[in-house]
Amino acid sequence: MRYSGKNPRRFEDKYKEANPERYAETVAKVIASGKTPAGTHRPIMVAEILQVLAPQPGEIAADCTLGYGGHAQEILKKILPGGKLLGLDADPIELPKTEARLRQFGFGTEVFTPYRSNYAGLPQVLAANNVTGADVILADLGVSSMQIDDPARGFSMKHTGPLDMRMNPQRGQPASAFLEKITADALADLLAENSDEPNALKLAAALAGKKFITTTELAGAIRGALPHLSRDDTALTERRVFQALRIAVNDEFSALETFLRNLPACLNPGGRVAILTFHSGEDRRVKKAFAAGLRDGLFSEIADEVIRPSAEERHSNSRSGPAKLRWAKRAGTF
Repeated sequence: MRYSGKNPRRFEDKYKEANPERYAETVAKVIASGKTPAGTHRPIMVAEILQVLAPQPGEIAADCTLGYGGHAQEILKKILPGGKLLGLDADPIELPKTEARLRQFGFGTEVFTPYRSNYAGLPQVLAANNVTGADVILADLGVSSMQIDDPARGFSMKHTGPLDMRMNPQRGQPASAFLEKITADALADLLAENSDEPNALKLAAALAGKKFITTTELAGAIRGALPHLSRDDTALTERRVFQALRIAVNDEFSALETFLRNLPACLNPGGRVAILTFHSGEDRRVKKAFAAGLRDGLFSEIADEVIRPSAEERHSNSRSGPAKLRWAKRAGTF
C-alpha cells in the first residue's frame, strides 16, 4: 500500500504491532518503552493476583472479565490437571479472538469454556455448568487496551471515532445518544458520581442535550467549556468525562453491585476472589461489600489494605497506574 505522505493516517494501517508475527521487533520496542502494543492487552498485577487466589490443580475458576486472556492463561496453568476455567466477557468482538488465542495455547473445551456475559451473569454461567460454586473468581474491572486503542469503539479521544463506548455494540444506546437525551442536572450528578469531576456543573451545562457524533467533537467541547484549565488538567478532565459516560452507557455500577451481591453464593467454602478496580467508585463498592461480608460471616478474611502495582510495573506498563486489588476468602472449609 502506498501513502500520499510519509506515514499512514488511517488507524487500521498505522500500527505495525497489530501484526506481531511480522513486526516482532517493533512489538518488543513498544513494550520496552512502557506502552501497550495496539490490539493487545497486558494483564495487570499477575503475580499478586496468583498469590492471593492461590489456584490449585483440579479447582474450578471463573475469570469474569476475560479480556485478552492474560490472567486466564496464567490461572489455567495453575489449575491443571483436572481444573476448569469459565471465562465471561460481554464484548462480542473480542471474545472470539480471545477464545482462539487460548485454544492455540492448548486449552481445549474440557478445561476452558467462554461465555458472552458480563460479570453480573456469573450465577447463570455456574448453573449452566452444573457447578454449585467456584474455588477461584477474578474480576478485572478495567477497560481492555483493545477497546481503548480501537477508534471504532469510541472509548478514547486519541483518534477520531464514533462516540459509542458500548462494551457490547449490539445492545443499548451509544454515548452520543445518551448525551443528546440527558438533562444538565442529571449529567452533573453523573459526572460527580462516576468520576469525581470537580467541574461537573459547567461541563453538564455545555454538554447535556447536545449532539456529538465523534469522540474528538466531544473532546473539543470539553476543552471549550473550560478554557482556563492547563493542558494537563484539560487532559485529566477529558479522561474523567469519558470514564463517567462509559460507566453510564454500560450501566457498570449496577452490574458491579449485582455481582458483589451474588458473589458469596458463587464461591465454594474456602474459595477466593480477587477484584481489580480502576477508580474510586468501583473500589468504594468492593471495599464496602467485602467489609459487609466479613461482618456477616460470609467471608472469613478480606484484604486489610488495598494492593497496588509495584513501581516496576507502573514504569513498564503505564496503564497499570490506577489499579487497586482487593481480595476476600469465603467462610467455611472444604
